[in-house]
Amino acid sequence: MSGGVDSSVAAALLVEQGYDVVGLFMRVGAHGTADDDNAVESRRQGCCSAADSADARRVAGRLDVPFYALNFERDFDRLIDHFADEYTRGRTPNPCVVCNQDLKFGKVLRYADTVDAQYIATGHYARITAHDNGPRLMRPRDPRKDQSYVLFGVDRAVLRRTLFPLGDLTKDQVRDIARDRGLANCDKPDSAEICFVPDRDYARVVRERRPDAARPGTVRDRDGNVVGTHDGIANFTVGQRRGLGIAMGLPIYVTGLDAETATVTVGDKQDLLAGALRASNVNWLVDPPAGPFRALAQIRYHHQAAPADVHHDGDGIEVRFDEPQSAITPGQAVVLYDNETVLGGGWIESSPR
Repeated sequence: MSGGVDSSVAAALLVEQGYDVVGLFMRVGAHGTADDDNAVESRRQGCCSAADSADARRVAGRLDVPFYALNFERDFDRLIDHFADEYTRGRTPNPCVVCNQDLKFGKVLRYADTVDAQYIATGHYARITAHDNGPRLMRPRDPRKDQSYVLFGVDRAVLRRTLFPLGDLTKDQVRDIARDRGLANCDKPDSAEICFVPDRDYARVVRERRPDAARPGTVRDRDGNVVGTHDGIANFTVGQRRGLGIAMGLPIYVTGLDAETATVTVGDKQDLLAGALRASNVNWLVDPPAGPFRALAQIRYHHQAAPADVHHDGDGIEVRFDEPQSAITPGQAVVLYDNETVLGGGWIESSPR
């Protein structure tokens, strides 16, 4: 229970369905420097704050269920370190996937075992359906709130013990349920996409965590000509257009990052297109096909999954799209779907343009 309306309604629905519910809150600590106004604002806006804990506790009290706050600060600190390290390597991480994999469906599950809980449940918008060879992770009914992408890293065995009570509901329906049940957070705004960077100043997190990693470098065009300089590649991500500080007479985008040489490559929109990618550390949620197969491949959270041929081997997967895709970004996840079923996914390593 994060203190938000989604997890609160998930708990309420489970109580009404007859489950013996125990509410858990992930206490992750306050991050950022004490004298940083942005960091103070982050602690006020992000999820898992003291105010969020109080909201969750109030909901648990109204539902008359036990409530515990678990100390995940050390684990969450490692997650933020990983986030910073990825940026220093010229990659763009997705910490929500890691949090789901290691904490919400990892450490929380181990806690569930200590209290003999059969299931873990969250307010994610996704569905689980039963099949002969095990449960399947599915997209939710409401495509606008689809969170199946950030759940691909959950261990397949964990799906048997997972409940997503909101999978068949829309956000409006969830808020209506909260109002009907008298939950005080029924109109609470959604939390930031990355809870510890609600101001979206990712470079600040890198500066705080890895102050020695930033080094200046050059900005080059696709032909290798120097067109500018920069203060560190952590300030950039593939596909970025704003904040480049370079005027070339036409819209330009970041098309590549080289951490070894501290080089940022820029180009026009066409230079962002790529027809294939390579991904590693693949997590399968179904039995992987014996040979090449067709799938819909989603390369970031708000990307429209695109048809592709997928080849897999012991080292990862290669995805070849029917049509070139824009801004395929190392460090992000590629998630494979069969219509609405999540097949699995991995972490993007490279994408030749």
